[in-house]
Amino acid sequence: MHTTNFARRDNVGFGHAALLGVLIAAAAALAVPPALAADAPPQSVAAKKKPSAAKQRTYAAPEEAVKDFVAAMKAGDETALLSILGPEAKPLVSSGDKVADREGLERFVQSFEEANRLEKSGDGKVALVIGKDEWAFPIPIVKESAGWRFDTQAGSEEILNRRIGRNEISATQAMLAYVDAQRDYYLQNPQKSALLHYAQKFMSTPGKRDGLYYPTQAGEPPSPLGPLFASARAKGYVKAKAGQPTAYYGYHYRILKAQGPDAPGGAYDYLANGEMIGGFALVAWPATYGNSGVMTFIVNHDGVVYEKDLGPETSAAVQKMETFNPDKSWKKTADSGKK
Repeated sequence: MHTTNFARRDNVGFGHAALLGVLIAAAAALAVPPALAADAPPQSVAAKKKPSAAKQRTYAAPEEAVKDFVAAMKAGDETALLSILGPEAKPLVSSGDKVADREGLERFVQSFEEANRLEKSGDGKVALVIGKDEWAFPIPIVKESAGWRFDTQAGSEEILNRRIGRNEISATQAMLAYVDAQRDYYLQNPQKSALLHYAQKFMSTPGKRDGLYYPTQAGEPPSPLGPLFASARAKGYVKAKAGQPTAYYGYHYRILKAQGPDAPGGAYDYLANGEMIGGFALVAWPATYGNSGVMTFIVNHDGVVYEKDLGPETSAAVQKMETFNPDKSWKKTADSGKK
């Protein structure tokens, strides 16, 4: 499960530095073309369907349900989790980001081991409360004729909303972190070019310093993303397999090299004589619309992040996006300018 499935949304805790690690991890996977992951249709976790009693485990007591559930969480056993929560819980169990899903499992188990109890929340209904801050797991355990089971339908929307909310906050902050990295690159001028310019890629070409990350020697200043490369890899973000773009905290990122008529300053190309000197821009979009995120984000060198819901065809829309062009349908995010 994703980190935010079992964490409060107000406990985001991402700074620009940590999110630059997300960007460098994304860079490592962009050995593949900027192919876009296919979107799953928007869904509220199959919330329209009731779990099938034949496919979901039931228990003699809620304590048994919790014991089984926690064991599956500790083991990271997706098959067992789907058996416990019901097959409709697939979007909850897997966000499409295996690293973040694993972090979510670990965070849940840690909170459970800190403190846990069952709290009656109605006739034939109990809630699992975990952690020092006494967070109530959104999916209640209910009693039916066949026994006790997790009522996934009742809590699925809240879980998705928390995941999406956290991913979107992270993506917004990552956009601002990218702005910082590009400004650092411009000032460092790692290629010692006569003409100061911005990086056109995340990862440098081997043997060159034409991206935001490149290896450095002892005594040299790190690349704009250098200090965070090891951190990203330590989390488990590694190169994606060819043709398989990887999501990072639920979002993909792509650099834009021009801006349109609705951008401040009007339409122009950032490139001149092969170098990106006129500015820079970035787009971030959800890996799975309606599951890992909803909003698409754009930012340019001005450092103002805009957001827009591009709908179920988000990936197709982003694939056609060639410029930073925030028309009136794009709205500034609350984090814009807060750096």
